[in-house]
Amino acid sequence: MRRPTFTLSLAGTLATLVAAAASLATGGCTRVQPPEPKGLLSAPLVSAAQQGRGEGKTKIARRPLAARTVGFGSAEEGGGEDEGGMAIGDVTIVTAGRMTDVEPAGVGGCRAGMVPVGDRLCVDRFEASLLEVSADGEERFHSPYEPVEGLTVRAVSAPGRHPQGYISGKQAKRACAASGKRLCKANEWKLACTGPERQPWGYGMSQEAGRCNDQGKSPITLFLSSVRRRDEMALRFSFPSEAPQGQEIWSWPVMNSPALNQYENTLAPTGSHAGCTNGYGVYDMVGNLHEWVDDPQGTFLGGYYQDVTQNGDGCDYRTAAHEFAYHDYSTGFRCCADL
Repeated sequence: MRRPTFTLSLAGTLATLVAAAASLATGGCTRVQPPEPKGLLSAPLVSAAQQGRGEGKTKIARRPLAARTVGFGSAEEGGGEDEGGMAIGDVTIVTAGRMTDVEPAGVGGCRAGMVPVGDRLCVDRFEASLLEVSADGEERFHSPYEPVEGLTVRAVSAPGRHPQGYISGKQAKRACAASGKRLCKANEWKLACTGPERQPWGYGMSQEAGRCNDQGKSPITLFLSSVRRRDEMALRFSFPSEAPQGQEIWSWPVMNSPALNQYENTLAPTGSHAGCTNGYGVYDMVGNLHEWVDDPQGTFLGGYYQDVTQNGDGCDYRTAAHEFAYHDYSTGFRCCADL
């Protein structure tokens, strides 16, 4: 992993987090290690029903309050109007075979979940969610709060779901390909973000704070506080003894804890900020999650829910300080395809 300068973000924007936890040492980016095959990341405490992941039945449910569940195996929103006023409709889960009606119909000759950008390109309307694909072809939603190592997944573009974080550029590229799409190139992503009006924030020429999900809280600060309190979140998602210190804060287990994107005022459902769009009808390209683009050196664009200005403004936000195999709670993606 290349060591970034102090001014670059650690996908969770070190400068922002340092301001919130000034008493803790930083010192840049540590070399991340792969997660352990057992333990914190692979075996969170969930109910037997959740561990079953809805097998044998169709299940539609609403996402519980933050910090209550890892969210296995169910559609997160069951229908109606979301907080941004956007009708998201019902999500149908088919347990035998491939899931259907997960994505809205494509527009202008594009695949499901996509819209045209110009006359040659289709782009996902929403940041990607993932479906796990079993050996017999059965599909189910993957928890958006967990990494995907060792799983076969494919990307879908659906409204009203908390999108997939905890994913690397390499994994995102494979997930797009599994759905007959591809990871967007940097110039394609920016073309979609700026809209037909070529506006640097997509929705306009200047930032309107809160129009997109760009005013979120620091999940690292909340997480460390919960560890110190040894409350429910700490007992379920953190270390058994005491809060991590110094460089441990930026370690793989902390930065990939399932807890982080479940705190209130962090990750938002796709399309829930109804004004965070442009003339193409794509949502959340600024804020919510960083979005990987197809660069083997490692680049993600657009900022995330805590920062949309540190490494460039809005559609010009660019972080290139991490390897393509890196992931943490703030890294997401969307797919492109030829029209």
